[in-house]
Amino acid sequence: MAPSRAPDIAATSAGFLDPAEVAMTAQFLKQGYVIQPAADRLALDRIRDHLAATTARYLGESVPSDSGDFLNRLHEKVSGEALNDLRLAVIQDINAQAWLRPAYFAVARNTIETLIGNELAMQRRINLSIQMPHDDKSLLPVHADVWSGDSAFEAVLWVPFVDVFATKSMFIAAPETNAEMQARFKAFGDQSAEDLYRDIAGQLTFLDIPYGHVLLFNQNLMHGNRVNTESETRWTMNCRFKSVLSPYADKKLGEFFEPITLRAMTRIGMDHELPTRFEE
Repeated sequence: MAPSRAPDIAATSAGFLDPAEVAMTAQFLKQGYVIQPAADRLALDRIRDHLAATTARYLGESVPSDSGDFLNRLHEKVSGEALNDLRLAVIQDINAQAWLRPAYFAVARNTIETLIGNELAMQRRINLSIQMPHDDKSLLPVHADVWSGDSAFEAVLWVPFVDVFATKSMFIAAPETNAEMQARFKAFGDQSAEDLYRDIAGQLTFLDIPYGHVLLFNQNLMHGNRVNTESETRWTMNCRFKSVLSPYADKKLGEFFEPITLRAMTRIGMDHELPTRFEE
């Protein structure tokens, strides 16, 4: 594994970060992700209830009394062929709700601010994934987001609205596995993502995340999902966050991202112009 070019967190943050922040940062750097209890459980429950109610209305049913059970059992109500139309309708609905993005941020605000910063850019549209049992149309092959135009400074907030585990969840590569694979990546130039997955399958971790917890992960690491062979449907949302002043790649500020927590002095600096005589 190549040595890091970033400063050592213990050396540079002593006396500035509290012990809990240092511990979370060390964990994130070591394994590439952290799983934390939702910082705002009411916001999380509100989003889940809205997902269930919107889906029920789409299906012509009454609002369920148990949102989690309803979401887990979606496959009993919807065919694989009809799933994508439902998913697109729900995505359109959730992104039309002015309250939803602030609520989504609130479920992990402390974790995001510890690991990314407190002047943030957030993805403008939140994504929704629904993976029913044995459905092979909702797969995300092994990949790293930076391979397709994302900035290396982004992290993904991945929020499950049901318990996720084993193949009902997602997998991720450890930083060491990722670095080793990148060192020999050219060998896979004429092979498929499935070939790559088979080569490293034994080194990947499927994440166990009970409802009420959230995942923040380093999207520079290889990750993806497989056919859900469990007996329940998976519901997850994902959204990217980055420090607003960190470098962008193909996905730009104002197009894909929007600033959400700019501080006063940053706003002043962005708007500042020197007097004309200083520019002559």
